[in-house]
Amino acid sequence: MSLLSLLSRELAALAAAGAAGVVGLEHRRGQGSGVVLSPDGYVLTNAHVARGGGGLRVRVPGGEGTPAELVGADARTDLAVVRTSRPAPPPLALADSGQVEVGQLVMAIGNPLGFDRSVSLGVVSALFRELPTRDGVLEGLIQTDAAVNPGHSGGPLLDMEGRVVGINTAMLAPGRGIGFAVPAHTASWVAAVLIQHGEVRRPYLGIRARGEDLAPALARETGQTRGIRVVGVEPGTPAAEGGLNGGDLLLAANASPVATLDDLARVLVLAGQASVLDVDVLRAGSRRRLALKPLPRAA
Repeated sequence: MSLLSLLSRELAALAAAGAAGVVGLEHRRGQGSGVVLSPDGYVLTNAHVARGGGGLRVRVPGGEGTPAELVGADARTDLAVVRTSRPAPPPLALADSGQVEVGQLVMAIGNPLGFDRSVSLGVVSALFRELPTRDGVLEGLIQTDAAVNPGHSGGPLLDMEGRVVGINTAMLAPGRGIGFAVPAHTASWVAAVLIQHGEVRRPYLGIRARGEDLAPALARETGQTRGIRVVGVEPGTPAAEGGLNGGDLLLAANASPVATLDDLARVLVLAGQASVLDVDVLRAGSRRRLALKPLPRAA
């Protein structure tokens, strides 16, 4: 058997296994896709899909649509969790998308334009993309050239092991072959918080910041390829009182490396009611640790 035939069989098996854990979501304004999180009916999708308006229904492969309730949604990451009372298909595993590499093969599965469980193949085109939305900026996105069309939203982007590395969230209408997915490591913690609390409450620091790639020499020095550049600090805020300055390069929070603003949000949210956030910053070539006291603030 040729290598191409073997590859074809592997891809077919991957598509079949992945599609089994993908459901359709329907509402008054249209439809989308979802990823089964657990057999008891929890489904991960996009916030813009779950909040589409009207009664929400989940359609499992080979079955009819059943009513679903919105468990919680987070516009900042365009993620939501819904639940149906009927048993769901086997769940798909969320991978550590921090291991995703540019150029690796990925597969998108969803329900574009009403065509159930459509499969497309492509590569990871880029990482850490930003995309402006009406709710802010989606950041840290995976860019792919696997076909992503209306209705793919909320469906999985799979690696070649069948693990979910991203949740398809958007496409650029003027361009072809430019789709975006929310990384699975973001989806994992946001889904857990939504199931537990119904919303994501982000504590307040009072900074303006952006994720950025580090120069090769600085990457070798710090041991990481990205950090968060503090653009500005609002006076009288926890960041200002803790000694954070504009221009600081934020490398870690509570000993966890941070590459994107979402990484910082994850540490803040999962720390819960902890009174102090320890941050490692690089300032004028010198690394130092600061203690910040975030304020609670609803999403």
